[in-house]
Amino acid sequence: MFEQSARDPGSPVNDRLSWLADQLSPDASTVGPGGRLVRRWLPGGQAGTGRRRWALAGVLAAVVVIVLGAVALVGGGPAPEPPPALPTARPAAEARAAPPAGLVISVIGRVRSPGLVTVSQGARVADVLRAAGGPEPGADIGALNLARKVTDGEQLAVGIPAPPPAPDTPPAAAGKLDLNTATADQLDTLPGVGEVMAKRIVQWRTDHGGFAKVEQLRDVDGIGESKFQKLREKVTVG
Repeated sequence: MFEQSARDPGSPVNDRLSWLADQLSPDASTVGPGGRLVRRWLPGGQAGTGRRRWALAGVLAAVVVIVLGAVALVGGGPAPEPPPALPTARPAAEARAAPPAGLVISVIGRVRSPGLVTVSQGARVADVLRAAGGPEPGADIGALNLARKVTDGEQLAVGIPAPPPAPDTPPAAAGKLDLNTATADQLDTLPGVGEVMAKRIVQWRTDHGGFAKVEQLRDVDGIGESKFQKLREKVTVG
C-alpha cells in the first residue's frame, strides 16, 4: 500500500533540465565545465563586452587614485624656488663720487689766450700758462713762480706788472668796490651778484682791459638796468 510510482515531472520540467544540462556541458570551444554559459562571460559575448568596459574603467579610476595619492604623499609637486636677492639700493653719493670741481683762474697780460681758464685741483702756475696757450714770444715770466699752486678766483699777470693786491676783506659799507682791482670773491658780495655774475665781470674786465667807467657794467651779460641801479652806488673805477 505504500508503493506508489513516482510522479512524472512532465515534459516541461524535463525539457528545462535538459536545456540546463546542455548549457553547462563542455564542447569544443570551451575548456572545462561551463559550456555555452561560460562563453557568455567571455570577451566575445555581449555580456562580456559590457563587463570588460566596466572593468577597464575601474582600472583607470584606480590608477588615477593611486597617482593622486602618491602626489599628495610626496608633497604636491616641487616647491617654488625663492626669488633671487636684489642688490640693495645705495644713495647716489655713495654709488658715484662727484668729480672734483675745477679752479677758475683769470689770466691777463702777454699770453696767447687771456681770460678765464679752468684747471684741476692742485694745478700750478705752469699748468695755468699752458691752459692759456702759453706766453707770447719775448714775454718776461721770470717774476712768476711756475711751481706755485694756484687758488680758485685768483688773477695771474703774465709779462706785465701785477695789479696792486686787493684787501682780503670787502670794503666798509661807506666805501666802494673798485671794478678794476676787486677779486671774484669780493664782487660776489655785491647785491644781486653771485658767483657766476662775479666771474662774468672779471672776464669782461680781462677782455676789455678794465673798466673806464661804472656805466660799462651794463655791458656785462646778465646785468640789466634794475641790477645796475643797485650796483652803481657800491662800485667805482680807479
